[in-house]
Amino acid sequence: MRLRNLLATGSVAAWLLCGMTSAHAITGDYLEVRSCDVFTGPCFANAEMGLSGKEGILVWTIREGRWNGVELNGLSVIAVVRTRETMGDTSFRPRKGRSVMIVDSKANAIQRDALLGFAAARAGDLVSEVVAVHASSIESTIGACNNSGCSTIKAEGIVEVSTRCMGAHDHICGNEELFYPPLTRVAHPIPAYTEAAAYQGSDLDVTWSLTSQRGAYLASFEY
Repeated sequence: MRLRNLLATGSVAAWLLCGMTSAHAITGDYLEVRSCDVFTGPCFANAEMGLSGKEGILVWTIREGRWNGVELNGLSVIAVVRTRETMGDTSFRPRKGRSVMIVDSKANAIQRDALLGFAAARAGDLVSEVVAVHASSIESTIGACNNSGCSTIKAEGIVEVSTRCMGAHDHICGNEELFYPPLTRVAHPIPAYTEAAAYQGSDLDVTWSLTSQRGAYLASFEY
């Protein structure tokens, strides 16, 4: 279901601002996948810079809480982002992006607006140009990196992500670090291995499919 009326009526501008104007308390889990390694050595990162890392999928799954007075318990929102250059440390080199927003189909109209406002406040300039908004059934399991930890995300027909925890066999050069921090402020970010990640929508004029990269983060958030 496409919510283009949000774009046509100017509601997008309203929810871009609403997250900055009122108190809130909201907690949940976060997953981020990018089209470059985020846990890597400088030599590998420099080889990718300017060539990859221009696509990203940001997922917030809310455990409980309210945004601008609207209860969002158990709902998810996804931002699919594309930039012209490699997304890096946004505190140093902020990037403006084109984005597709995916809101949980379980949400009512008021909750959808609140989810969009929440994601806009968190992602900032990365979602400065929203080209489409969709409502979709979102299946989200974001697990901590423990013995059985893994994460899966699915927004039917648009986004699918599968990650696993990283192990010693995922070290390539021996001097890996968190070269690129997460694209938004989160708590306790842990790098994860992208087994597969795909965006199959048509609104960004490009689709992508990623496999076998050290390009994901798992985290929690509290705002």
